[in-house]
Amino acid sequence: MLSVIETKCVSSLAKVFPDEELMEETLSIASAFKNEVFSFQVAYRAQHVSRAIRDLNIQIESELSDQISVRLIGLVPSELPCYPDQDEHILRSTPGLYPDPLFPMDSNRVMHAVPNQWRSIWITVALNGTVIAGKYPIRILFQDESNNLLSEQVVELEILNAELPKQKLIHTEWFHTDCIATHYRVDMFSEAHWVLIEKYVMTAVQHGMNMLLTPLFTPPLDTKEGGERPTVQLIEVDKQGESYTFGFERLRQWIDMGNRSGIEYFEFSHLFTQWGAKHAPKIMATENGVLTRIFGWDTDAMGDSYKGFLRQFLPALVRFVEENNLEKRSYFHISDEPGLEHLPWYTSAYEIMNEYVGQFPIIDALSDYTFYEQGLVSNPIPANNHIEPFLSKGTENLWTYYCCAQYEQVSNRFFCMPSARNRIIGMQMYKYKIAGFLHWGYNFWYSQFSVAPIEPFETTDAGCAFPSGDSYLVYPGEEGPIESIRLKVFYEALQDMRALELLESLVGRAETVRFLEEGLADEITFDVYPRDQKWLQSIRERLNQTIKSLLK
Repeated sequence: MLSVIETKCVSSLAKVFPDEELMEETLSIASAFKNEVFSFQVAYRAQHVSRAIRDLNIQIESELSDQISVRLIGLVPSELPCYPDQDEHILRSTPGLYPDPLFPMDSNRVMHAVPNQWRSIWITVALNGTVIAGKYPIRILFQDESNNLLSEQVVELEILNAELPKQKLIHTEWFHTDCIATHYRVDMFSEAHWVLIEKYVMTAVQHGMNMLLTPLFTPPLDTKEGGERPTVQLIEVDKQGESYTFGFERLRQWIDMGNRSGIEYFEFSHLFTQWGAKHAPKIMATENGVLTRIFGWDTDAMGDSYKGFLRQFLPALVRFVEENNLEKRSYFHISDEPGLEHLPWYTSAYEIMNEYVGQFPIIDALSDYTFYEQGLVSNPIPANNHIEPFLSKGTENLWTYYCCAQYEQVSNRFFCMPSARNRIIGMQMYKYKIAGFLHWGYNFWYSQFSVAPIEPFETTDAGCAFPSGDSYLVYPGEEGPIESIRLKVFYEALQDMRALELLESLVGRAETVRFLEEGLADEITFDVYPRDQKWLQSIRERLNQTIKSLLK
């Protein structure tokens, strides 16, 4: 009898499209460390039938079942998958449906197998260090609504007798608190808002994000000049003439929430506008009993009024940091992505920031070495396609980032890119001793410049502004975040980094870098690296087995 369901186990690095044949190699064996999160997929489609097979259910049989979750990979539209001059290292450039959101398999969501259309489920084995080392078969059973077996697949996962070391990399994906309030239609910092914020922060922490963008005032990020984002301000300000008093109760609540969730570092939002540091962020204050905007686009950042405000605010903030033992956990921003033409304004902003918070790291995404050379930023964050001058000059404690502009040769996470291009950055960051990674879009659910809210399951490109996949890693579910393939794969990159650090602890750094590049025609850089996902799968498995043999 012909089976009506065809299934195939494939790597987490596969992207399964409904309108093309599945050419991925079958995954049957793999390995992971005792505290690692391991994921794979099972692709499926109906065959030998004229209509969809509805109401499929999935059963998992394994000794690891308590640590296994199953999610359905959804398809979302992309009108702008890439720019016209995108390089050739993509899966496709056409608009259409792309696999990305990972929907929980609960009672409200059922699976349907469509004839001649591949779909996929995402299986995560979240190991917590309690499982004894050994080999564990994982059986995935596809059943109809009467529990008749239609197909089954088996993956054997070897749990290695070692744990990955704690993540060293500082990782932030900018957290857009206002987008949560807007999408869920809750009042800013209401009880309902706080509940949602914490859920999104906890999901971030579970995926290696250990630094949290903290909105002292409404962050001046991706905002149309002259426009405003919804007010999301943790600091209470009372203005009497040119004197100010500050309330930190809400900021303390934010810090407590971050501590509960596992956040290690807090980056205080930018105190000057993006792309130039010419103006102040939107700041609200109570004046004569009325809440009013006292600073914003109409504020000259170099003027006496705003500088006078900062001379009162920054010492008060430093006292809060010291009273709450946050000295080693606090980072500051001046302005995001300034160019060389903005040097006078950035210099002016730096001078007052350095006067009051110069003892703390000041981090900014900027790619011109001049800013660092002139001592205007202690922790520069160049884009991964502009990082070479910083590397060649031996910049210490170097971070990197990417966004929509980094689409030629370097790693990124657009829908149209193979997942291997997302994951390779972990090995690149290990080789170059990268200390931190920043991205601007954890949950940016507005159109470009925050002009209007978008529906993230329908508009994935910020209103045809950025290639799909740039502006957010999580989708808004009914009660909290829906994760994505890209979120999971980037976390795999961070685990690769930690696995290389484990090998380094056993054989030294030079030998680990040699191991990483063994057999390659060229050394790994940020724009030269193996493009084949088979290489990534192969070296990671070889890395695991090498560590296993060294620990015997």
